[in-house]
Amino acid sequence: MFNYEVRARKTYKQRRQNPPERDFIRLYRFTSENVMWMAEHFLGTSNETRGGSLDSFTKMKIFLRYAADPGFQTGVAEDIGVSQPAVSYTIKCVAQKIMNKAHIWIRFPQDNEAIQEEKQRWLRRYNFPTAIGAIDCTLIRIKKIHVNRHGNEYICRKQFPALNVQATCNAEEYFTSVSAEWPGSVHDSRIWRNSSVCRVFRTFNNAVLLGDQGYGIEKCLMIPYRNPATPREEAFNNLLKRERVIIERCFGQLKQRFPTLQNIIRLRLLVIPSFIAACFVLHNVAKYLKDEAVLEEENNDNDNDDDNLDEEDNNDPAQEVQRREGQRKRNELTEIMFQNI
Repeated sequence: MFNYEVRARKTYKQRRQNPPERDFIRLYRFTSENVMWMAEHFLGTSNETRGGSLDSFTKMKIFLRYAADPGFQTGVAEDIGVSQPAVSYTIKCVAQKIMNKAHIWIRFPQDNEAIQEEKQRWLRRYNFPTAIGAIDCTLIRIKKIHVNRHGNEYICRKQFPALNVQATCNAEEYFTSVSAEWPGSVHDSRIWRNSSVCRVFRTFNNAVLLGDQGYGIEKCLMIPYRNPATPREEAFNNLLKRERVIIERCFGQLKQRFPTLQNIIRLRLLVIPSFIAACFVLHNVAKYLKDEAVLEEENNDNDNDDDNLDEEDNNDPAQEVQRREGQRKRNELTEIMFQNI
């Protein structure tokens, strides 16, 4: 017969007393009320603790404490009062539970009505015509990958192992898509071309995302002129660069709330993409819950990103068609913008 008392001793350690709310926010990056709400929403209501089981609130705290702590799982285990294996297993399970409801929280517009709503939302705050949001990639550090054939693929341009994570956001600083499975050496434009967002968005007309030189120009993705030669082109570049910074701000808020994304994620490689994407989901949840306590305390810093990359060379004829259509679209928007200056 299985000895539940032995299992409980292995799972639990002596716990810390409940911290004051201010300390709770520093430890878990959300208010205690919002952590309880997220636990019920993503994990369901469970107070079962027999045989060493963890209740939903404790599971969510473990996930958030790891996301908030740039250290090791052993430190999280000491903070919560559980064993390190319990921390590892819980992080994986909670990430998967969050991803099961990711479609509720991260949604890219799928039809003309949604596209029009996003364009109107953008113009209420910004000025770039036909824009619905911004796009960029950010590097997330991971442990060194000991894979004989593929380990070097994870070494990014800054010479450390990473995943190159692509995301889009809208005018209200919600993430509308995230792709977190690509090795750090993969170019931004390749991630874009292979994304579901690209396949969907290319079917629409008269709507664009704002990107940087890491992407190639096309009719639905605007990037700056490489060498602006006229006042019109200068005006276009200035407006695009000023407004696409919103995606940098979103990345900064994300990494500020979850500092482990600024350091090194020490998880198994197969778990890391879902963990990262789950943090993106919780960013949107924080917006929905108006939980901004962490953002008010600390500086917004996102130093992993670089918008000075050159466009990836590509001799694909289909890509050349996209490039010409994008250049034509950019020239049209430049004329419209110059008339309104």
